[in-house]
Amino acid sequence: MSHMKSARDARSAAVVINAGSRRGAAHQVAVDTMRKAGVPISAVHHVLSGGELAVTLDRVVADGHDLIIVGGGDGTMTFTAGRIAGTDVMLGVLPLGTANDFARTLEIPNSVAEACATVADGKVVDIDLGRANGEPFLNVASVGLSVAVTEALSPRLKRILGPLAYGIATLRAYAGHKAFRARLEFPDGDHETMEFDDLLQVAVGNGRHYGGGNTVSPTAGIDDHTLDIYAILAGPLREHVSIARFLKDGSFIKHDRVYHVTSRAVRVVTEQPLPVNLDGEIATTTPTDFTVQRNAVHVVVPQSSTSALFDGPGAANWPAV
Repeated sequence: MSHMKSARDARSAAVVINAGSRRGAAHQVAVDTMRKAGVPISAVHHVLSGGELAVTLDRVVADGHDLIIVGGGDGTMTFTAGRIAGTDVMLGVLPLGTANDFARTLEIPNSVAEACATVADGKVVDIDLGRANGEPFLNVASVGLSVAVTEALSPRLKRILGPLAYGIATLRAYAGHKAFRARLEFPDGDHETMEFDDLLQVAVGNGRHYGGGNTVSPTAGIDDHTLDIYAILAGPLREHVSIARFLKDGSFIKHDRVYHVTSRAVRVVTEQPLPVNLDGEIATTTPTDFTVQRNAVHVVVPQSSTSALFDGPGAANWPAV
């Protein structure tokens, strides 16, 4: 099948809005705007829960829509990407959440009006999808501190503070964090097994941004067919304050308490099973096999976006550049 270049090539589009997301209130205006711009929207669904999202996505895929425009935060985008991975269904993104890291990675504007224009006028690229024990993640998966951050991020804090909530939740989580031991195994044999006694966090990045605009690493890309893996050792709080400063631009990987490698696959094993945070949702536990599904999801991005290309599934057979 030849690949569709834009949303206007779609036969039929469905809009799915997570009404519970931070900006998920009445979005009839968005739907009207896209229709006027020539996007063939024939169904609109509002969902209030993950269970409802799953049922709705199954339905719109079964109904044969080849463009699904999703309004919500990162968790909603990740779930949708997991559902349509490996198909020719295109994903349009309306960033209505708190952090909107996936949209930021793809240079999709945060304003709803501009995001609508992107869906109407953008180009289609295909991006990688991370998998953790088969569960999808777009931005970053982590074990350790960020799980505590997720637990400290009450909906109320997110509502009142927006992206600032992440910084406050991070400080709260540092205060109560217990270091842990982990082993990192590399099934492709590209790195030696790594053992750590005293970890703050292990994170595995697919995209470029997480946690409300922090950068996974200066070289991370959502279309580079590799995972960025980093292990951050626990240490005195003053050290972590300096790490926090580096988080914004990703230069923190140069910090001497941070070990950084790239690979297509890693297995993380801990003494007791620990929860794993996938793009802000707790979705599996250790031991965890992390892999990358290449060029798995077709997404509409601005014409000017340089974050990804359309490589096509055939690219998976080429040697990595």
